[in-house]
Amino acid sequence: MPTKFILFLLLTSLTSFAQKAADKEDWKSIFNGKDLTGWDIKIAGHKVNDNYKNTFIVEDNMIRVNYKEYDRFTTEYGHMYYNKPYSHYKIRLQYRFTGNQVPGGASWNVRNSGIMLHSQPAASLGLDQDFPISLEMQYLGGLNAGERNTGNICTPGTIVDINGKLDEAHCINSTSKTYNGDQWVNAEAIVLGDSIVYHLIEKDTVLVFTKPRIGGGYVGKNHTFKDGKVGSEDEWVKKDGTPLGSGYIALQAESHPIDFRNIEVLELKGCMNPKAINYKSYYVEPDNQACKFKK
Repeated sequence: MPTKFILFLLLTSLTSFAQKAADKEDWKSIFNGKDLTGWDIKIAGHKVNDNYKNTFIVEDNMIRVNYKEYDRFTTEYGHMYYNKPYSHYKIRLQYRFTGNQVPGGASWNVRNSGIMLHSQPAASLGLDQDFPISLEMQYLGGLNAGERNTGNICTPGTIVDINGKLDEAHCINSTSKTYNGDQWVNAEAIVLGDSIVYHLIEKDTVLVFTKPRIGGGYVGKNHTFKDGKVGSEDEWVKKDGTPLGSGYIALQAESHPIDFRNIEVLELKGCMNPKAINYKSYYVEPDNQACKFKK
């Protein structure tokens, strides 16, 4: 076999290998399955990383929102924040509601939880602030009585456009099916900075919104940041209308037990130079300072 032909086959093989590597999605787990390393906890009325009454625990490779040590729930709304901010990414996980709501929880919080996207960091919340400024992908479990959508959008301190128009409702329903019982549900969000966000349940796109930004009151326009005991409220008021294009991911605790597992993130921001060894063909937002080249 001629040497030139052998070299051609070798180069073709290497090119094909590099292309496959560039196309392969590099999902990263943000939960190690063993403990809460890498996460910060903030529960209303308590300091950062005071895991009051072990609200968040790890069991059997799951993060569990746990109320076994509570006699009664009052205002202990809690969130657990992964310690790295993201702007353009996909997140996927599984969740399930379990058992009964702790006594004292509001009726609207039965089988109600979610994850917060583009959230402010844990350390920036006011001591008694119950929800971070963020975009909540709300998870609701069925009540065996009619339809109850999941994968909705709720907007603490934020507003979004639906079908190109501002929608000032605090929570906006998706088109998902209803999931009764304690079954695991697959959820995914595709978050593209401050442009567009997709919510998927069981691989179906159930909600799309655009232009996330700060504003619209705290939990609706008639409820101010001051009412919500938001830390540095004046600074948030000054940011009214500011695009919200990045932030933290947080898991929510709202009085009903819920389990989370298989929490993974796929970065969509990174090196977009095809000559770099860490180039990925699916990136949508460039971060060319991250590019690495063979020496």
